[in-house]
Amino acid sequence: MFINMRRFRKCHLRLIVTFFTTLLIMVNWENIDNKILTHVKSYTYRYLHNSFQFINTSFRVSPAEAIRYSNHKYLLNHDKKCGAKDILLLIFVKSSSQNFERRHAIRTTWGNEVYVENTLGVTIKVLFALGVHPEQKKRKIIRQQLILENQKYKDLIQQDFIDTFHNLTLKLLLQLSWKESYCRHANFFMSTDDDVFIHIPNLIRYLQQIARSDNKNLWIGRVHRGSPPVRDKTSKYYVSQDMYSWLSYPDYTPGSGYVLSKDVATKIYQASRTLNASLHIDDVFLGICAKIMDISPKDHVFFSGEGKAHYHCCIYNQMMTSHGHVSDIYELWGRVTDPEACQMSSGLFSRLYCTLVKVRLLCVPFWSYSYPCNAAFV
Repeated sequence: MFINMRRFRKCHLRLIVTFFTTLLIMVNWENIDNKILTHVKSYTYRYLHNSFQFINTSFRVSPAEAIRYSNHKYLLNHDKKCGAKDILLLIFVKSSSQNFERRHAIRTTWGNEVYVENTLGVTIKVLFALGVHPEQKKRKIIRQQLILENQKYKDLIQQDFIDTFHNLTLKLLLQLSWKESYCRHANFFMSTDDDVFIHIPNLIRYLQQIARSDNKNLWIGRVHRGSPPVRDKTSKYYVSQDMYSWLSYPDYTPGSGYVLSKDVATKIYQASRTLNASLHIDDVFLGICAKIMDISPKDHVFFSGEGKAHYHCCIYNQMMTSHGHVSDIYELWGRVTDPEACQMSSGLFSRLYCTLVKVRLLCVPFWSYSYPCNAAFV
């Protein structure tokens, strides 16, 4: 009898544990499915069935239908901005019309064209891609402010689509079409956001090295491979089954910062003119265009994607981009450009020290969201 009661209690305990475990899983099933299972299925799809042939048949539209996505009127334009000069890099910054201070900060820090020409000896062009403010009541006064800003700086490119998150693909098409129409000779094209810090000296040196060897077929950034569509309806990244029914996106680089060589920019522009551009995730749409043209991205560990880089000299030495900078952009610019602020020798001890620092900063699970752990050993 004692043994039976003991077995009964054990069985009873197991039932209780099983019940509450099942209940916990059921309550959190959507999060588990979104964050774990969908990624497992997506990676499986990407690596076992990665031809993505459905793109050719599912996204292709007639030229007349495709052009309606990019056939928007220019409200502000500078078609002579590039001229005939030899331009190493054309940078388009995606900005909201009301972000006056962010644009000013970029012009006086990493986007300062005069500084780059005088200090680094190359020509870059920096432009801001804008739509129309979504609130009609504010639209008129912001329009007047933009006209004054544009008269002073001559760097705003605005079309007449409503500037919302769900129109980011239209903003991508603006950048590609403008580059193709007015600055096709620029050796490289970069798209970024107005809360991204670019270590422009590092980036320029890197692109100069590429230009001296082979600057063709280049698409570089922080590569996302096997990413699944977000099916959580509360997320701004939500994509319905009707819009994209497959388990995995083609490889792509986040819109916070990536670089294309001029031939790749042209090819992606050409592909965009044959596709349905209603998918509002602009960086994924870029990946779809690239897949059509059989172009693959190259991963660079010091493009931060969505993450914000750590404040440390060992990071600055190799930083390309860092995401999430608004109020601290002037401070960061001072740190990366002041020769006395981050003096590091090139000796063995300094290299070892920086490796240890980067391991401590980048190799902590679930804590570092800027650069991957393997960046510590580059």
